[in-house]
Amino acid sequence: MSEDSPLYYKNNRLKQLRAFHQVVRCGSISRAAEKLYLSQPSVSLQIQALERELNVTLFERRGPHLKLTPEGESLYLLAEPLVDGIDKLQENFSAQFGKLESGELNIGAGESTILYILPEPVRRFVAAYPKVHLKMHNVTGRDGLKMLKADEIDFAVGSMLDVPEDIEYRPVVTYDPMLITPLDHPLADKARAGEEVTLEDVSQFGLILPPSHLSTWRIVKYVFQQHNLTFTVTLEAGGWEVIKKYVELGMGISIVTDICLTRDEKLMRIPLTRYFPQRGYGLVMRRGRFLSPQARRFIEIMEQVYSDNLHGLAQLDSVATPPEKRTAPSRGRSRSRT
Repeated sequence: MSEDSPLYYKNNRLKQLRAFHQVVRCGSISRAAEKLYLSQPSVSLQIQALERELNVTLFERRGPHLKLTPEGESLYLLAEPLVDGIDKLQENFSAQFGKLESGELNIGAGESTILYILPEPVRRFVAAYPKVHLKMHNVTGRDGLKMLKADEIDFAVGSMLDVPEDIEYRPVVTYDPMLITPLDHPLADKARAGEEVTLEDVSQFGLILPPSHLSTWRIVKYVFQQHNLTFTVTLEAGGWEVIKKYVELGMGISIVTDICLTRDEKLMRIPLTRYFPQRGYGLVMRRGRFLSPQARRFIEIMEQVYSDNLHGLAQLDSVATPPEKRTAPSRGRSRSRT
């Protein structure tokens, strides 16, 4: 076949775009070469050929660091769905007929989300598609966003306060804020006596909170500032399970979302909805990213799980509550009982 034939030209262009696409995703030519099982000079030559044919400069070269030029950013937006579409053609074709018999799905989530939000969606997905390799990455905050932007995960599940422009956040379920104390704590006694526990009362005792770079700390700080109050953190601990255990041991009190409370803990639960907003958990995706059939199906299952739970609770409320006192159910109660 002549090297000037249209088929050869198109095939070569696909290789160039795939190399360009991988360099952008990896942030370096060396890492892209590893992903593509090519040599670094080969990847560099393909990028140079693409720049020459399009008569543009795609990267600002500053030593080992590569930054897209405006032309490079525009090309990436065009190339990404094309490359992903070709690379996942077989999976997409099978998905058209309801078959997901291969492939991989990478989900990023923090420990609390993995323990309390995802078990039922994961159970249903694995049961329906046992041949799809599902990977759960235990990451939170900045680390999760970093993996998402590098396309190391398909999407993340968690809670977001500030949503960057290049990120899409789709809430799925919300939970109520709750103060937890040891059973013999003064605030527990006050609550059992039917007295209101105020934010000023809470400020008198040391708090156990997640690490300060996570959103829970920011919410607590903001609410106390709004009420001209201060608070003391006696202990930072990662993960709601650890926090609950240390509260049970009498080492402090904490403000959590009732996502993590099973009613089996030896804790006093005191609602704080008067002071703190509900906490939403949902899907975190890179805006414009091509979602694989596996990712789309998992998202459908997850949304269905919480839609089912909410509908079931609404039915229970309508049976147990007189018509004149019925209100819409809180989504914070639509917790999966898994």
